Amino acid sequence: MNILILGSGGREHTFAWKLSQSPLVNKMFIAPGNAGTQLHGKNINISPLDFEKIRDFVVANNINMVLVGPEDPLVCGIHDYFLVDNNLKNIPVIGPCKDGAILEGSKDFAKVFMQKYNIPTAAYRTFTKDNIENAFDFISQLSPPYVLKADGLAAGKGVVILDKKEHTKEELKEMLVGSKFGKASEKVVIEEFLKGIELSVFVITDGVNYKILPSAKDYKKIGEGDSGPNTGGMGTVSGVPFADKTFMEKVETRIIIPTLRGLQHENICYKGFIFFGLMNVSGDPYVIEYNVRMGDPETESVLPRIKNDFAEILSAVANNQLDKITIENDERFAATIMLVSRGYPGSYEKGKVITGLEKVNQSIIFHAGTKTEKNQCMTNGGRVLGITSYGNTLMEALNNSYQSADLIDFEGKYFRKDIGSDLLNL
Repeated sequence: MNILILGSGGREHTFAWKLSQSPLVNKMFIAPGNAGTQLHGKNINISPLDFEKIRDFVVANNINMVLVGPEDPLVCGIHDYFLVDNNLKNIPVIGPCKDGAILEGSKDFAKVFMQKYNIPTAAYRTFTKDNIENAFDFISQLSPPYVLKADGLAAGKGVVILDKKEHTKEELKEMLVGSKFGKASEKVVIEEFLKGIELSVFVITDGVNYKILPSAKDYKKIGEGDSGPNTGGMGTVSGVPFADKTFMEKVETRIIIPTLRGLQHENICYKGFIFFGLMNVSGDPYVIEYNVRMGDPETESVLPRIKNDFAEILSAVANNQLDKITIENDERFAATIMLVSRGYPGSYEKGKVITGLEKVNQSIIFHAGTKTEKNQCMTNGGRVLGITSYGNTLMEALNNSYQSADLIDFEGKYFRKDIGSDLLNL
């Protein structure tokens, strides 16, 4: 089959890398892709949000399936766009319809949904600039730290956790009145703080059947010791020691099954991935957020651990036959270290030459923010490369990735040196 992948990051490179191993795949295109995706398919200069150009390309190139990487096209309704077009309606789109994507597109909707279907989550209230004084009163009733979440999409940076009440009120005012995150913070969810340890759990569903994929732990903060501002993710490990059988049974019965039943009850068309951002609070799972796609950089450590033919899994989703698939996981750990540009997640320079890629032989290199120019690989984003390695132990996987990270260079290269260290003694 011919597959079109939408997106340009490390997640999309991982998709392309995994799909290139399938005998079911004939041609693969990535829109717009990066310097890594072109190793496995053909990059197409089309924005994932330009639905008309995507339509024309799909028809002209006999595309049999579209795999959506990022959340924006889903929230904007690309799946719905295909369903109402006679030339596209029979081409499977892996990703939910717009009414399912709102689980990520609106934090407020997600909280209401969780409350309705008795899915464990933190207590909360939602506010706009019109009732900001009530929001200040609500903050005064809470104990620190305080959690503020922009309602809409904010590129993974719309969550703020603060210790001081006055700073929290100032930040809330910036979000609601000062439009810090634009339209995304026209509404803000204020939550109670859950004390625990985070993890990411992934499910793929055909709307009825589901399969649980390997779990992962992501590290969002730019600085070591989880300090500094949030990023899109500085690294991830898969094979989470505390996500044992007992804990995962709780996740499945209390969170995954009620979520899928809720979607069915709401008559929401959902074919694709659900990313459950969870907090382990003294052995009990709580939902922090839903994402309606695979995570990035979690995909870079999760997908390498899946032994199955990825195209076969996606075809089963498209044909409502996921119950016929048994997911086989590699028992080894996988660890991904992100190399980022100096200044990220703030302002940073692009166009720096990347060297040393050919020296890496014990890790998989997934490109995130890269481009090819004059036969050279260059930086083209804040997060530049994800270095993924296997290991029989978590320490071995991490050491392999760090050794490979040291072999690669570009001006301003930065990476955290403590990814996974909090899990090593569990």
